Amino acid sequence: MSTVLVTGANRGIGLELCRQLSTGGHQIIAACRKSSPDLDSLKLRTVCGVDVSSDEAVQMLDAELGDTQLDLLINNAGILRRESLEELDMDSMLEQFKVNSLGPLRVTATLRHRMSAGAKVAIISSRMGSIADNSSGSRYGYRMSKAAVNIAGVSLARDLKPQGIAVAILHPGWVRTDMTGNTGLVDAKESAAGLIARIEELTLENSGTFWHMNGEILPW
Repeated sequence: MSTVLVTGANRGIGLELCRQLSTGGHQIIAACRKSSPDLDSLKLRTVCGVDVSSDEAVQMLDAELGDTQLDLLINNAGILRRESLEELDMDSMLEQFKVNSLGPLRVTATLRHRMSAGAKVAIISSRMGSIADNSSGSRYGYRMSKAAVNIAGVSLARDLKPQGIAVAILHPGWVRTDMTGNTGLVDAKESAAGLIARIEELTLENSGTFWHMNGEILPW
């Protein structure tokens, strides 16, 4: 049985990842700012008050874990704001950097002492962070924050490889969740299944790759 920690676990993709992984026999630690009825119904080990943009909150998470060792860390917590060139909100953009870019780096750096050779780290990014794939513009804060976390993921892959820890950078698809206003092409169940498949295929040899949940390698 593997021990898995998922951030942003109270809804959407994070919740579905918890559901599917727990059904698969893994021991799940669900980390979130605030729980939800759906998360509570899964009866998992849950740590609330985890704001990934806060050093204190992530250190609290580390303390709450006691002597728990992790086989898989899924950095899923994220936020999406909608800026256009005509309506730029710098504070909103900065908030997205703190959560989407620095959050996964902060959590991974803080918890890496709990991971040994063979462990894995997954970063739920977005193809909206791809420079080559940007054909529509706008969404400045979100796009920039996801591009930033992509390069952080590559650096983590390089830095953690000597410890035997592999890192995946993953696009979940355009998923129908609260974050997207329930628009999208796939539901959370399909997205989570694809993400889990990619994580299962992750090795030290392909560590640092940017994948679509369907297996496609995405351009930077």
